Amino acid sequence: MNKITSVLVIGLSILSIVNSSIKAQKKPNIIVVFADDISARELPIYNSSTWSVPPQGGNTSNPKYRAETPVMDKIANEGVFIKSAWGATICSPSRAMMMTGRYAHIHKWWHLKDRGSFINKKGKKEHTYPLYESSPHTIGHIAKAGGYATYWAGKTQIGGVDKFNFDEGCFTPGVNDKKNPNTDFKIVQKKINGKRVLINEDTGVEVEYYQQFGWYWKPHVELMNHPSSSKQFEWWPNTPESKASYGLNTFGPDVELDFVLDFMERKHKEEKPFFVYHTTHLGHDGWDFFSSDINKKTRQKWPATPKVEWKNGKYIRTNPNVTGDNGEYNTHGSITEGGIHNHVKYLDYQLWQYIEKLKELKIEDNTILIFCADNATSGYGKGSFNSQKGPHIPMIIYAPCLNMTKHGEQDVLADVSDILPTIAEISDVEVPKDYELNGKSLIPFLTTKTPEHREWIYTYHMEKQLIRSKNVLIDGVGKAYDVSSYPADLISFPEIKDWSKATKEQKEEYKKLKSILPQFDLHATEHDAPVNGIGKVEPLKLKK
Repeated sequence: MNKITSVLVIGLSILSIVNSSIKAQKKPNIIVVFADDISARELPIYNSSTWSVPPQGGNTSNPKYRAETPVMDKIANEGVFIKSAWGATICSPSRAMMMTGRYAHIHKWWHLKDRGSFINKKGKKEHTYPLYESSPHTIGHIAKAGGYATYWAGKTQIGGVDKFNFDEGCFTPGVNDKKNPNTDFKIVQKKINGKRVLINEDTGVEVEYYQQFGWYWKPHVELMNHPSSSKQFEWWPNTPESKASYGLNTFGPDVELDFVLDFMERKHKEEKPFFVYHTTHLGHDGWDFFSSDINKKTRQKWPATPKVEWKNGKYIRTNPNVTGDNGEYNTHGSITEGGIHNHVKYLDYQLWQYIEKLKELKIEDNTILIFCADNATSGYGKGSFNSQKGPHIPMIIYAPCLNMTKHGEQDVLADVSDILPTIAEISDVEVPKDYELNGKSLIPFLTTKTPEHREWIYTYHMEKQLIRSKNVLIDGVGKAYDVSSYPADLISFPEIKDWSKATKEQKEEYKKLKSILPQFDLHATEHDAPVNGIGKVEPLKLKK
């Protein structure tokens, strides 16, 4: 047997193992829960010596502020969790990476406020290159091509939500925020005496913040293509029952999940596999409309959540009882204090709700659940390009339907661009060979004996680039670090200053990482959309 034939046989053998690893008779359902601004260190499974502290962030080792996550602990150990997973350093670019499976040199979302411009079909210049124009094969398109019913819930932060091939959606805040007639929990820009100022519409008081339409308490909610309506977009509450119950005690993340679970149940009855993309706000800071200080000028990070308690193997939720109006509220002790630890705990509660619904529908063994976040915690690492403070995120994969060869902590490298090709492999969708993807499917790593997933991971922050391998990290200011082992706080890596003392592996990895960076370093030379467009793109198709 010659070398080429041998490689071919090995490749076909691995493919056969991967294909046979999916035990389910039908295509497995897929749920991606994409949390907001949560560093890996906030989850106890990552065993960090420090985590974030309210009210404004920073470091603490006080166990009072460590999240309780019995469900995440369980599914991370029965499934896997990735020790070194990266997003981008800040929200929109990370969401672009997730939805496209590509880095910023293609989609041009370099930063929250630094996106490539685009000349639309009418010849008019737009300041943001739409993702669906740069990358027509997004996760929604992949799932639809694979025969999935698709649902998008939560945060959008991306224009043209109806162009990503999601059948339905529940968005908080909605797509047309300013016109929402149901809530005054808004921070809006107004012109007063010739000056643009921000006003809390609930109180009428000028504040120092940014324009915001509330997604937590008394939320802005807009539905897309809900089967009860003939409209493409419709405000919620939209029925006599929902209007009667809506108010101060309505919590946006609850609304999102209620609609998601209803969608799952409907599609299960239709015997159709579903793909849920749940971009929750939990983890993100927000305006605390329940503050007792009516003249409050600045934001409080991580507003309260409903109280939940893990008892006898299940969560018990306390119904909120908030009363008041116009900035004067009494919570009656019925909701938590602020803090990201309470947000992480509420996410744990929601993952429990997901799993309970899957058990109820008898489809837990035919569903793949992926949990990760977009970037690091606000007040700690969000927006940072130093070391890996900005991009280091949690990533959990729980997949009873796979014959997984790995369980628990995996000391490997992954980033959020890997999710799209993973979904493509699960869906049996073939992406055209000339369509560049920067992610790599996790399925071969999860289901074979291969010890590594990928050799390096990469991310971006405007013109700054970060890249790491197993033993070396190069951050956004060009510093190199020894990342061969994790320090107690997950971030205090020693800087490599004397390369004569570095290992042979580190020297080789550093050289390779430096050779990779130029292919993505296009911020200065190819910042905007291609002048002549992206040309013809071959369609997606099912694998034979």
